[in-house]
Amino acid sequence: MIALIIGSLIRDFVIRDKRKFPLHYVLIIGLAGLLPDLDIAVFWIAYWFGAGISEVHRTFSHNLFVPALFFVLSALTLRLKNKELGKHHLKIHTVLWLIGLGILIHLILDASLAGQIMPFYPVSSYSIGINLINYLPLPLADIFFPILDAALLVLWIVYIEWKHKISDFI
Repeated sequence: MIALIIGSLIRDFVIRDKRKFPLHYVLIIGLAGLLPDLDIAVFWIAYWFGAGISEVHRTFSHNLFVPALFFVLSALTLRLKNKELGKHHLKIHTVLWLIGLGILIHLILDASLAGQIMPFYPVSSYSIGINLINYLPLPLADIFFPILDAALLVLWIVYIEWKHKISDFI
């Protein structure tokens, strides 16, 4: 949700041109914020070969090389300004940059709220993280993320109703 909200805020307060930053870009950054946790699906497969969750989760997909790859690909495709994806005329370099940003947002949130990440894995096993969730009492820690997601969803819906009058389209 946070990557989605950040995408909405970029659209409304930074870019401000709906043609240059359509809602499809907001969706892309929101979906990209989920990409690092695809390693959980990899764990389901690796489990049958004896791998543990700690050997898979927050390793290959939770390091700074992943968003950096998308930022570099975005820079390399910057010359392709006229190259567009699909009928919605999405710019390739912008899509790649937004994927990198969504992944980076996920990594920052994981490192600050929910444990640690290894930012330079597999080069280094150095880990970093504040793990703010550990400072909550245990009953609250168990329900913190579902409540946060629900609250953010409601706030985002209120925001897009206030800013874009989405009820006109329902």
